[in-house]
Parts: sequence; structure tokens; C-alpha cells
Amino acid sequence: MFTSEEWSKTKLLSSVKGKAVEATVTSISFWNGISLALSVFTHLVKVLRLVDGEDKPSMAFLLGALKQAKEDIRKSFKKEENATPILKIIDEKSKGRLDSPLHYATYLLNPIFYFKDSSMSNDTKIMNEFLNCVEIIFPTNENMQSTIANNELLKYKNKFGNFGRKMAITAYEKVDVYHDFDPVGWWSNYGGDTPNLQKMAMRFLSLASSSSGCERNWSQFEGIHTKKRNRLETSRLNDLVYVKFNANLMNKKSKREMDGDSLLSSQASEAQG
Repeated sequence: MFTSEEWSKTKLLSSVKGKAVEATVTSISFWNGISLALSVFTHLVKVLRLVDGEDKPSMAFLLGALKQAKEDIRKSFKKEENATPILKIIDEKSKGRLDSPLHYATYLLNPIFYFKDSSMSNDTKIMNEFLNCVEIIFPTNENMQSTIANNELLKYKNKFGNFGRKMAITAYEKVDVYHDFDPVGWWSNYGGDTPNLQKMAMRFLSLASSSSGCERNWSQFEGIHTKKRNRLETSRLNDLVYVKFNANLMNKKSKREMDGDSLLSSQASEAQG
């Protein structure tokens, strides 16, 4: 734009604001700053799109995706100390939000993370939070706590029985993109030797990690239950919202299959939806 013939003919070229904008956009330091911002936010946006998506429950992948994003951010800097302030901000924002016993338990129970990182067993934080989660879920049943922690969890960690089957291992080792893996289905297929842990894992791994779905549902209610239609019966209102919400999901899915999952600049006005 600023090297074009059109720019040289405009009155803005000699104005104070025009000169300031041209100096900014043609500055190497400006583009270095843009590059720096992208090297951080590109990885964080991937996590946000995973959490905000509607393809599958995201709780199973949240901590793993965030850990990978932090690692990618660290690698994008030539000096690790330059990444430290940014990683510190991420950790501060995560504290009290993404570090509950449930988050850590779900991270541990996703085989695509656990079996690809053998050091997880030695991570005191992860193991303590998993045990805290078991105590929270079964507060008065000490026998159940003991069975899960001292028996069934060890079978999972040591690949006992079906966990050690070649097809079970292949299921998570052959996946290129970790969130293409179905951990709930995996536990359903191979967790039969640990029925209590299996039930617990399938419930946890089926959870969403964001309220986005609820927000979208409320938006549908607002669009249908207007001042002119405030006499709708509850059952009819629920049916209309159900049809509208699922119709939107079907349209999104078909569009994604046709156009892919990329967000183009021409679709910027649709980004909120």
C-alpha cells in the first residue's frame, strides 16, 4: 500500500497522521513485533478453538493441548528466558481455573498423553490431584477409593490385561493429531478389567471444558422467545430451540466438510458464530 502509486498521489502522504502510519507499517521493528505476537497467539488460538469447538468433548485434551502450546511458544523464541514472562502469564491465568483435581485426573486418564509421557507417573502434582479427585467422587466409600487407587489405577499404568493388547496400544500410537483420538471409546473397548476406573474415566473424558455450548443455546432461546412470542408454551419453546440448535450444528458440519476448518479473512464477520 505505502509503496504504491495511489498512495503517492493522496493528500494523506503529507499529513501528520499519514506520515505516522507509513512510518509504523514500513518499520522493521513493527513487523518483528507482529511476528512475535503471532509466535505466541497462534499456539494459544489452537487451544481456544479446541475448547470452543463442537466436534467432541474437549476436557480430555485441554491440559495436554495447553502443555503443547507452552512448549511450542518456548521453542519459537531463540532464547528461553524471553519466553519466561509469557509462560508466567499463562500459568497465572490458568491458576484456579485449569488446575482442579478434575483437570489433572482427566489428563492422567487420557492414554494418548499418559503413555507418551512416562514421567507423568513421577509427577507429584498430577498424582496428588488424581487421588484428591477420587476422594471427592467417593467421599465416604473408602473401599472404592482403595480399589481404584491401589488396584485398578496400577493395572492401567502397567498396561495389564486389555490395556496391553497391541490393538489398544496402536489406537493411540498411530494418531498424528491427538484430538482425533477418541479416549471414551478407547476406555469402553479396553477398560473392562478395571470397571470402576473405566466408569470414572468415561464420565470425565466425556465432559466439555467450556460453557460455549450453553451460551449458544441461550442465544437460540433469545432468538425464539421474543416479546412477540412470549406466550409460547415451555414444551413448544424447547422443541423449537432443539430443532434450531441442531439445524445450525448440521449446517456447520456440512460447511466444515466442504470448506475445511480454516477461518478465512472473508469470513471475519462470521467469526463470532
